[in-house]
Amino acid sequence: MSFYNQMLRVLGGNPVERIGTPGGAALVAHEIEHMIARGMGRHVTVGAFSTPIVGGGAGTILDQNQPEFAVAVPEGICIRPFRISAQVESALLAADNEENEILFAVDSKGMWTGDGTFTSENPSNLRTTLGIGSMCRVGSAFTGDMTTTQPGIAAAEPVLDMELARAVEKGDFQGTPATVWMQKLDLLYEPKHSPYLVGPCTLLGYWGGTVANIGGFAQLSWVEGRVEDFFYR
Repeated sequence: MSFYNQMLRVLGGNPVERIGTPGGAALVAHEIEHMIARGMGRHVTVGAFSTPIVGGGAGTILDQNQPEFAVAVPEGICIRPFRISAQVESALLAADNEENEILFAVDSKGMWTGDGTFTSENPSNLRTTLGIGSMCRVGSAFTGDMTTTQPGIAAAEPVLDMELARAVEKGDFQGTPATVWMQKLDLLYEPKHSPYLVGPCTLLGYWGGTVANIGGFAQLSWVEGRVEDFFYR
């Protein structure tokens, strides 16, 4: 038998997951599908139609202070990202061993407070009959330095203490830039068990490379609410 017992039950007609420990403690967590139905799902798209965003570092090597997107989670609020996807349009290589990369990460203690130069994003509700907006601050295409702040500590560059996913491609230069072919660079984060990102914290995404890329797109989906909204006790 597993260390944790898992079973489904119905509370008020809503399916939830019940998790019990050997010590007898019980925690009943809402399923993400249930939370979306309740209007707690959010989605934001970075980049517009066929126009990618370049953002931090002008498309070159990753700049920790200038992410391509940031989701700031305030104190008392929790989000669970269940799907993050990015597609980067790589540029032509200039030399051997050039590389491009994508990174999704979390500053688990610091919250972005709205500084820097960026594009404000207004997330859509995954239940489309409801209005747009979020409890979180969301920005993209940072071209001026942003910071995150921990309680009692001065603002500083984000500390990426939790990497969720990363993709890297390295080129093989076989002639002139015009003859170099690079395959697409995509990254999909779709975890089996979505983390509970409890504020204050910040979810961040980056892409770039040793040669300036053309730009990229991203799609983020998560559920959000007060910490107590995620559980039945």
